[in-house]
Amino acid sequence: MEPQQPMTVALAGNPNVGKSTLFNALTGKHQHTGNWAGKTVGSAQGMCTWKGRRFLLVDVPGCYSLTPHSAEEAAARDFLCFGGIAAAIIVCDATCLERSVRLALQVLEAVPRAVVCVNLLDEARRKGITVDLRRLEQRLGVPVAGTAARGREGLDALLEALFSQAPRTPARIVYPTALEDAAGLLEGPLAPACAGRIPVRFAAMRLLCGEAAERAALEKHLSRKALAQPALQNALRAARERLAAAGFPPEKAASAAAAARVRTAHLLCRGVVTCAPGWDRRDRLLDRLFTGRVTGFLCLFLLLLLLFWITMAGANVPSDLLSRGFTALQGVLAQGLSALGVPAGLSSFLLDGVYRVTTWVISVMLPPMAIFFPLFSLLEEFGYLPRVAFNMDRAFQACHACGKQALTMCMGIGCNAVGVMGCRILDSPRERLLAVLTNAFVPCNGRFPTMLALLTMFLSAGVSGGAQPAAVALALSAVLAVGVLATLAASWLLSKTLLRGVPSAFVLELPPYRVPQVGKVLANAFLQRTLHVLSRAAAFAAPAGAVLWGLSHVQAGGQPVLLACADALDPIGRALGFDGVVFLSFLLSLPANELFLPVLLMTYTAGGTLMPVGDLSALHALLLANGWGVQTAVCVLLFSLMHWPCAATCMTIYGETKRVKWLLVAVFLPTLFGAAACLLVHAGFALAAL
Repeated sequence: MEPQQPMTVALAGNPNVGKSTLFNALTGKHQHTGNWAGKTVGSAQGMCTWKGRRFLLVDVPGCYSLTPHSAEEAAARDFLCFGGIAAAIIVCDATCLERSVRLALQVLEAVPRAVVCVNLLDEARRKGITVDLRRLEQRLGVPVAGTAARGREGLDALLEALFSQAPRTPARIVYPTALEDAAGLLEGPLAPACAGRIPVRFAAMRLLCGEAAERAALEKHLSRKALAQPALQNALRAARERLAAAGFPPEKAASAAAAARVRTAHLLCRGVVTCAPGWDRRDRLLDRLFTGRVTGFLCLFLLLLLLFWITMAGANVPSDLLSRGFTALQGVLAQGLSALGVPAGLSSFLLDGVYRVTTWVISVMLPPMAIFFPLFSLLEEFGYLPRVAFNMDRAFQACHACGKQALTMCMGIGCNAVGVMGCRILDSPRERLLAVLTNAFVPCNGRFPTMLALLTMFLSAGVSGGAQPAAVALALSAVLAVGVLATLAASWLLSKTLLRGVPSAFVLELPPYRVPQVGKVLANAFLQRTLHVLSRAAAFAAPAGAVLWGLSHVQAGGQPVLLACADALDPIGRALGFDGVVFLSFLLSLPANELFLPVLLMTYTAGGTLMPVGDLSALHALLLANGWGVQTAVCVLLFSLMHWPCAATCMTIYGETKRVKWLLVAVFLPTLFGAAACLLVHAGFALAAL
């Protein structure tokens, strides 16, 4: 007997209602969740089995309406309305039910078989909000189940409602009489075009009240032959004439339909939700602090300073221990290879090249990432990141960009490739492109090791003892601020040249503050972010170590190829305030920014082996011996902050824009900014020396 085909079920809802958390709870997958709107920028799929029944659950991007304002909302609309799904789970926010019900009413028009899931009941209880689920079920005419997905509360009742429901008639949006009559004229002639795949009333209302893009999407999925029938065309013309005579031309018809959805949702929720007095007092007090004109930016700076200080103070010891452990292990491996009779050249290739570079990257990256990512995830889960976007909105608006770009910048701190993909949350194609082209101005985790080492060795050399981590954290916060200012300047420049236009209006949801599930957040941040990024860096580091070893041992003109390339690039490096070795190291770290320091040291030692990562004093001495000073460190720091993106980010940019032109802009724009900054610093030091 063939296994039963799984039923396709869409998981729909507003942004930030816990859809991804519910998806993870039902499927066992680990999609990244976050307490801010727009986290799901693509559709995740997962299988779920319940009492022998299988279904394919699809987590579509969050949307506020089936009238889309972005590519992601359009994708959600197309899948819900035209994707041929068997059923839908409509996730609603128990703390903001009426807004969620507006979308639920639209989904019920397109997908009559549905279950309404009132999620975040745990959060509602903490705020003194009560939802009468049975009354809501009676009014909506479809099963309603209450859940708290983070604690796996109510999942069995939700699945029981999904599979065991008897046929019901969902509540209908109460449109003005003129719209209802006009839609009635279309339903008979429109039925053959819908062919049972799309509800006729839904199609009729979309043809009459939908915007141009909605009508085009609907017509694309209808039977074209049936759509062209004279009877349907005549009925459509008569319906539109009747609407115009009743005072509902197309633009007013769309507004009337939207108002009807709001009005119906309000009536359905009346008496369903009760709130305790002062239920939102805490959130309002926190918002005054985190979004105030002065306190908002002060809190942002202090939180970043605290984040970096904890990272710096906590990463030094484990990084040194890892380095010592890997060095000791290398000695053991060298003895083992020697005992096996492995030739000295091959042993050096494996240990001094592949092994040493790979373990260098792990020693440098793992401790700070294991601290930074979990702390950053706690801020995200708390609900702070959207407040950053709110605070930055005025600055981005002045640059003719969008405040949501601040969210993609925050994602870029972890990985610029992820930040570029996150730009899908921006509605305007122009503003989305602005965010894509400028994301590399914010340093990713791969650039942090270089910055931390330089700041520790040169800029905080006069600070000793326990004050040094605080000094490094303060300097790193200032570097990040320079990156933000450069992002704003680049956005303004692009908006005045290649991407002219005015900023669009947008809705930025400030989610409720949530007490993070510390253990779960820390574990997910380590497994999903730290280890993922680390494994990608190690995968690049191993072959890069092999290539570096080869370049440093193969001779050309009496010197290693690595040094010959560095000598050829020396004029460019000197003009920028450093040397050819540094510029070559930036070029060879294109596969991954984490490779910069290993390449730099491999080149300076000209075929030698890398020193332990924890020995910054030895590294400092090596750099000083090669002509480094404070000027060199500042120029390298600035160029590390602003230069071309890594290979993975470049591929992501091309995948998002589909244009070589924009990829080249994304490569050269930060590089030009970095070069200009280095030239200015170089000139400034030269003038000071006169």
